[in-house]
Amino acid sequence: MGDEVVAKLRYYRMSPRKMRLVADLIRGKSVEDALTTLRFLKKKAATPIAKLIKSAIANAENRWELIDVGELYIKEIFVDQGPMLKRFRPAPMGRAHRILKRTSHVTVKLSKRR
Repeated sequence: MGDEVVAKLRYYRMSPRKMRLVADLIRGKSVEDALTTLRFLKKKAATPIAKLIKSAIANAENRWELIDVGELYIKEIFVDQGPMLKRFRPAPMGRAHRILKRTSHVTVKLSKRR
């Protein structure tokens, strides 16, 4: 646990299923490769995940004074479901249908390559 850095993005207004598509692409990659991949990816989830990785890099630089960013890789990244916002839409015959607006919690763990 002492050689890894964690950053979390919580309550992001996008479904976890869509976020996982992007998270699965960068799992295990070096930080530089992951950011390059995210820069050219045509998914809305790429932007907040790239921002989260940059935050984790800043955490690593703050925690370990002399760190080479080239040594860092994404040890673990996972997306959990957050609370759902419940909304209602009108439906035929005076009824209402529930709409679930899902949120996501993303956690990134960076570590040094040995």
